[in-house]
Amino acid sequence: MTFPVDLLETLVAARSVAVLTGAGVSKESGIPTFREAQTGLWAQYDPMQLATPAAFLRDPALVWNWYQWRRDLVAKCEPNAGHQALVEIEGMFEVVSLIKQNVEGFHRRASSHKVIEVHGNIMRSKRFSDNVLVEAWDESDEVPPRCPATGDMLRPDVVWFGESLPAGSLEQAIAAAANCDVFFSLGTSGEVQPAASLPLQAVRGGGILVEINPQETPISRHAQYVLNGPSGAVLPELVRALRNGD
Repeated sequence: MTFPVDLLETLVAARSVAVLTGAGVSKESGIPTFREAQTGLWAQYDPMQLATPAAFLRDPALVWNWYQWRRDLVAKCEPNAGHQALVEIEGMFEVVSLIKQNVEGFHRRASSHKVIEVHGNIMRSKRFSDNVLVEAWDESDEVPPRCPATGDMLRPDVVWFGESLPAGSLEQAIAAAANCDVFFSLGTSGEVQPAASLPLQAVRGGGILVEINPQETPISRHAQYVLNGPSGAVLPELVRALRNGD
């Protein structure tokens, strides 16, 4: 793939890079998007029946089992070439912030370190009442399981509809976008707020916006560079071009 010379020059000169990844990056690993996961036995349910605090209180076993089904899907998949390329990118710039909307945890599995999880991580669990993470619990037939210390029901550590993003993570993401030299938007629809506002925050802060996505999105018209294609194909080529000085 041939990249614009001025894009490569911009990246070579850049000190700070921020990256926003969306569901499209996970989909390249074989993980269905949130709505695509409404298949088979789960096709009869509206997402609002499975991803809100009220839904959990109404039928905690149903919600827990749906997320366990999704966890099982994640466990069968692996980080893709796009994830691996981001690990290399992390070592190429002085400051790199990797802002992930995805909840499957593949960036950390691929060995990225500077990860900001704005929507949580489906592979972790926390107490429903106070959001304290719980790493282990007693095995039983009870669904969902309970915290061994308090007896509180456990839930997935993800942001549900109607919930605020973790304040610390959102603040980090906004600061990274506002202060970066280059902002990459990868595999995101550009429709889920407040994450969708981060690319625009970068532009307002004087950053160069680069979008990598197979389809046009609401972000495309704001980007100085639009690279059409999946991140798993485009990013490794971009890393190779930067290393080779192409």
